[in-house]
Amino acid sequence: MKVRLITDSACDLPLDYIKQNNIEVVPLMVNINGEFIPDDLGQTLKHEDFYKMIKEGAMPSTTQVNVGTFLEVFKKYVEQGESIIYIGLSSALSGTYNSAYTAKEMILEEYPEANIKVVDSLSVSLGEGSLVYKANEMIKNNIDINEIVEYIESIKKKVIHAITVDDLNHLKRGGRISGTVAAVGGLLGIKPTLKIDDDGKVIPGDKIKGRKKALKSLVQQLKEKAINPEDQVVFICHADCLEDAEDVKRMILDEVKVKGVIINSIGAVIGTHGGPGTLGVVFIGNER
Repeated sequence: MKVRLITDSACDLPLDYIKQNNIEVVPLMVNINGEFIPDDLGQTLKHEDFYKMIKEGAMPSTTQVNVGTFLEVFKKYVEQGESIIYIGLSSALSGTYNSAYTAKEMILEEYPEANIKVVDSLSVSLGEGSLVYKANEMIKNNIDINEIVEYIESIKKKVIHAITVDDLNHLKRGGRISGTVAAVGGLLGIKPTLKIDDDGKVIPGDKIKGRKKALKSLVQQLKEKAINPEDQVVFICHADCLEDAEDVKRMILDEVKVKGVIINSIGAVIGTHGGPGTLGVVFIGNER
């Protein structure tokens, strides 16, 4: 049976890669200035335009994918006789995974022979995207669907997200930190690092003074924690700070032997919560 790989727009993979590999992306939605817009990897609303709107004062909110959308997508491929692997945004950050799981159960009632695997990535942005990337490589090598899912489940808690944000106020608005911490951190030029824990939640990392030191700390985490970096593609996601992302890539290539580096923009949904200037380095390590 052909295996159809499905993910959601929080994966933040490059649009060209998604199209070239026929990966189905189900969009979350962003509400900005009273208008609901699909987060479809920058097709409807370009990433640079989205971040410009935030810088001009817009305060977007986000909406998960509903059960009905997943029902429609899953049913289409089941009726074509395809098996499905869906890899979704961390269930600790969105109800999207739960919508997909509910849709799977409903499809199985109508089509008991359907083969649908629903995976909670416990990751975000290119952390989720890195798992989609690995699953896609395995599909191209004709590896059995059960083996693919077993492998993705076995490594998902080893996907390390080394993240820094530029403006603490977006985290404050999302309830990640208090208003006092945001105000004091802003005055002191603190650039906090963040990470994702084993439950797929965003938790604080180190508090670092200055942007350059914060970016260097992300590379340092890669150097200290990566398993067999020479066999890994490292992912860098950024929110309207491509120059910084390119600088981080140069630092990585100067200091660590890696298989490759993929840089891509953080989309509207994840960008709503981190804000412009968010930058993350994603790789496989021993533990989070």
